[in-house]
Amino acid sequence: GGEAFEGLDYAATLNSNMIIIANDNDQSIAENHGGLYRGLRELRESNGESPNNIFKALGLDYRFVADGNDLETLIDVFKDVKDIDHPIVLHIVTQKGKGYAIAEQNKEAFHWTMPFDLETGKPKEEDHGPTYAGTIANYLMEQIKVDPTVVAINAGTPGGFGFTPEWRKVAGKQYIDVGIAEEHAIAMSSGIAKNGGKPVFNVYSTFLQRTYDQLVQDLCVNNNSAVIINHYASVYGMNDVTHLGFFDIPMLTSIPNLVYLAPTNNEELLAMTEYAVHQHEHPVAIRVPVGEFTSTGVADTTDYSILNKSEVTRRGERIALLGLGNFYHLANQVADELAKDGINATVVNPKFASGLDEELLEELKANHSVVFTLEDGVVEGGWGQRVASFYGPSNMRVKNYGIAKEFHDRYDATELLRENGVSLEQIVTDAKQVLSV
Repeated sequence: GGEAFEGLDYAATLNSNMIIIANDNDQSIAENHGGLYRGLRELRESNGESPNNIFKALGLDYRFVADGNDLETLIDVFKDVKDIDHPIVLHIVTQKGKGYAIAEQNKEAFHWTMPFDLETGKPKEEDHGPTYAGTIANYLMEQIKVDPTVVAINAGTPGGFGFTPEWRKVAGKQYIDVGIAEEHAIAMSSGIAKNGGKPVFNVYSTFLQRTYDQLVQDLCVNNNSAVIINHYASVYGMNDVTHLGFFDIPMLTSIPNLVYLAPTNNEELLAMTEYAVHQHEHPVAIRVPVGEFTSTGVADTTDYSILNKSEVTRRGERIALLGLGNFYHLANQVADELAKDGINATVVNPKFASGLDEELLEELKANHSVVFTLEDGVVEGGWGQRVASFYGPSNMRVKNYGIAKEFHDRYDATELLRENGVSLEQIVTDAKQVLSV
């Protein structure tokens, strides 16, 4: 990433014993891409003697360590440099998966894995059912085969998106891995779209925050029709403090021109992707559902070129439940429970996270006094607060459900939601209470 080069450039000017370790195992998560890796390969093959040395070019001292998996060698090297009086790079060559033959042979698959059997290397719990990532991958391959302007892009994490080695081979030049460089991926996507191409950038939500500047300046200012498929944007996604993906709604919906869609099932995901890829009016991001794979079996025929139109899927009165994306199903569950007590709630699938269906919100005033918004992310700055702002001058009472704006770390999603009042029982209790007032 650019910040790393900025840091290396500055480090060369320091009169200190800064030790920089370049762990070179000839492997990103998948195969390497880019010119930098050719130079690293030349250094490995020349035992560090190649004149093509990026570290020396940056003004840094340099030492090559051929066997980085040998502990005694490493100890000796660190003893030599621990008191050095200037910055130095230790270019240490290691083998990814060293010591476990299956991981040595399957480096990409073993970059990250669920619990597995040590003898076979196979996951202890295998799930061969359909996935939302698979829906996107299959759709993109269909498009790639018939449309040379469609380009699938990812930033160093292809496996999680269904871009297997076989898939990548078939896609050929219409598949681009920029490495772990999301900033470049967004800028490249904008440029491809500007020139008439159809770029589709698959990314994990937690890594999209790295490229906020490019989202604003390179993509949305120019209003180029690149597509961003945003995975794991959910409380139920990755859950350690450096991999939180639930800040996406406030982040993305604050940017002009960007259309952010929130499907609730596989058919909506497919229809939204089809719309996003083939339109040329806006940059479009899609918040991929997280959790149990849901399919209605009925094609979604919504015209998504008509922006900010919600779908009322259940007509009722007094209380309306607006369930965005993943939490649309929770809204339906709440409505089912309320119906047992004779309360017929309206349920709305908003579909658009980046705007409001103001016509529908106005209509709800006629026979509703309460609106609950449910979103799978932080409340502050989120979609629900925009709904509350719309109703501010009216008598409509609004309650927003989501999680607090905090850096939650290694949490249990169900417990975190309950702590924030987001569970079926809590929402039903709240609804009954507010309707009795």
